[in-house]
Amino acid sequence: MFLIDTQLVTNDVKKVISNIVVMCFAGYALLTEIKSSKINDRFILADSFIFLYYGLSVFLFFLLRQLSDLGKDEATMLWSINNILSSVLYLTFIYTFLRLKK
Repeated sequence: MFLIDTQLVTNDVKKVISNIVVMCFAGYALLTEIKSSKINDRFILADSFIFLYYGLSVFLFFLLRQLSDLGKDEATMLWSINNILSSVLYLTFIYTFLRLKK
């Protein structure tokens, strides 16, 4: 859906759909790692935060679309939460890849 350029679907809807697709892949990868019989938890932290970030990102976009009359302070708070989660996601990527490098 996010690869199709059409006027019928807005950019916000395309972003939400692409976030849902990424969230589904991350959830599948996380469940596969949890169900794995051998304990190899190298990517569990990264997959968990990918799932958390994209899940909350979808929620934030739906929330902002529903509450169009948000004040500036409330919108700033919501985007600050999104930025903090994004920073935590990037830090877990760095941590995971540094751990894999050793």
